[in-house]
Amino acid sequence: MSSPAPSPVRVAVGEDDVLLREGVTRVLLGAGLDVVASTGDATKLLAMALVFRPDVVVVDVRMPPHHGDDGLRTAIEVRKRLPGTGVVLLTQYCEPEFAIDLIGDRPQGVGYLLKERVGDVDDFAAAVRRVAHGGSALDPEVVTRMLRPRTVPSELADLTDRERSVLACMAEGLSNRGIARALLISEAVVEKHVTAMFRKLGLAQQTDGHRRVQAVLRYLAAQGP
Repeated sequence: MSSPAPSPVRVAVGEDDVLLREGVTRVLLGAGLDVVASTGDATKLLAMALVFRPDVVVVDVRMPPHHGDDGLRTAIEVRKRLPGTGVVLLTQYCEPEFAIDLIGDRPQGVGYLLKERVGDVDDFAAAVRRVAHGGSALDPEVVTRMLRPRTVPSELADLTDRERSVLACMAEGLSNRGIARALLISEAVVEKHVTAMFRKLGLAQQTDGHRRVQAVLRYLAAQGP
């Protein structure tokens, strides 16, 4: 007897642009996800999230009611009050500080994507699904700005250029296979760089799932405001 099919990922969408909100909803539904709530108001989104308890919330940074960083504040509140719910910030602003504020001290289940990425339907849906399952999905442009050297602590200065490239891909949520494709190297070489990077960052003894996100968080935290 076959096992029942897994339940679709449940999503709440917060976006004040009606056309974009409908577009995101259609993309997610078309990819097999279940949109359980949608709204153009950040305050209402939080209330809906608390009622429907989705697997992941997709939300714009700047939203009503105050048209400031209401969406970001709602995202942070969702992570605080619903620890099992992933959050994807979908925005036109490439502001690494927003991503750092959202990540806090718990990098699991976080995404920060530029709105232009919605055009790549498959990648966008995959990113939302990955965050819903506790992974990460950071836009390549945001990652590039995050990894732009300022004052690099000694433990990070030991990383080679290739190891930093691997770290950037890791921050985007790529698997070792995905990193290999992106950097045009073999998976064996990727594993070698990842192992060396974990050792240099003092993460060799942690479980594999957590040390990947901890490696990214270590670098972001080192950059400071």
